[in-house]
Amino acid sequence: MYESRTDYAARPATAPFTGGLPIPYVRASLGARTIAYLLDILFILGFTTLLTLAITVIGLVTFGLGWTLFAVLPASGIIYSAITVGGRRQSTIGQRLMGLRVVAPESGAPVDIVSAAVHALLFYVAVSTFLLWCVDVAFGLVRSDRRLGHDLLLGLAVVHAR
Repeated sequence: MYESRTDYAARPATAPFTGGLPIPYVRASLGARTIAYLLDILFILGFTTLLTLAITVIGLVTFGLGWTLFAVLPASGIIYSAITVGGRRQSTIGQRLMGLRVVAPESGAPVDIVSAAVHALLFYVAVSTFLLWCVDVAFGLVRSDRRLGHDLLLGLAVVHAR
């Protein structure tokens, strides 16, 4: 009924309830990820507004030449995710508020900026197509570690920060 001290010490480095993640990491719930994304939409709006103002000023200073940078605005969500998830804290501002971060599931290693950008790109591609979004979320619903399809493609996991 109760485990002896030797049984506890013989446990593997991962526990079954974490879905194969190392012990310090506990999977993030889909609800927390959804709320974090809704918060991030607000931060992306603010980031896009700042980019718009900066590009407008650059365009005025360069007599209109800088306005070609407006082509960057559609990718502002990807840039935001790449900077924040690929940064020191490994999470967007919305994820930080919800206590989440993005890691490599086997080691807990930080995510580089390119992987963070591709992770965001795959998420936005899935969200823009209803069928792909349903498939992406279905992975999270059937897997014990709650990793979505785009998480699996890149070998990343969203976990609770400790």
